[in-house]
Amino acid sequence: MRKTLLLLVPLALLGACTYGITLDEGGKHVRTAWGGDLAATCRDLGKVTVSVMDHVGPVNRNDIKVRDELEVMARNEAAKMHADTIKPLADPTDGSQPWGAYQCGDAPLAPANRPGNPASPSIAPNPQTTPGAFETYPVKDH
Repeated sequence: MRKTLLLLVPLALLGACTYGITLDEGGKHVRTAWGGDLAATCRDLGKVTVSVMDHVGPVNRNDIKVRDELEVMARNEAAKMHADTIKPLADPTDGSQPWGAYQCGDAPLAPANRPGNPASPSIAPNPQTTPGAFETYPVKDH
């Protein structure tokens, strides 16, 4: 019984690391710009620096989860500044990341992919393929 309890307590603590990091009602109205220059179309409202735990003891947390939590926290904080757009100013370091907060209104953002996003707008669908047909790509050059 004691050994089971000793195993369950650390697991419960690890699961509690993300508890409470949720998108606020105001943060839902803040969009994220991943590229492009916002200076021409948006008003700079300042900088927001947010941080989360990037490791628990000697164990590093999942990088994607840490980045997602940093974005959620930045959107929440930017909403408090009456910003409607945020943009990362640097990559996360030790669980901390600076974000720029902007007020863009309805100005369109420059199209850009989120880093690590496998979808690429540069690859247009082939209009000559028939619906339901498959298109293959080589994995390695042989």
